[in-house]
Amino acid sequence: MFAKFQTGRIGSNHVKAPDGSEIRLFHEMKGGGLSECTLPAGLTSSPISHRNVEEIWFFTHGTGLVWRQQGNIEETVKVEPGISLTIPKNTKFQFKNTGNTHLKFIICTMPPWPGEFEAQRENGPWKTSFTNNK
Repeated sequence: MFAKFQTGRIGSNHVKAPDGSEIRLFHEMKGGGLSECTLPAGLTSSPISHRNVEEIWFFTHGTGLVWRQQGNIEETVKVEPGISLTIPKNTKFQFKNTGNTHLKFIICTMPPWPGEFEAQRENGPWKTSFTNNK
């Protein structure tokens, strides 16, 4: 059985991510999905973890910091265009835009994003810029 080809111009519409950032959805297949994340200048996401999905991030615009924690392993890394990182399942993470322009990165989510229930609220190192996030 062959998978259906997907082709199309990706619109500029964004959906709100559970961490408060803006997500522009690209295509999705059985094994994963692709999207672009945007966090405006000066903002900090809400800290979360994912119950079942893993992600690979590739930064394309802006500068920022990403905090990740798995058990007693914890790190904060500087990000800018050309930096790639992974978010394994059950990793607590939070990110902040430290520049004066949008922070943007491409996300490969594996398997595809199952819905809002996937994100679990966590405690992180920074105060979030968002309220009432799930």
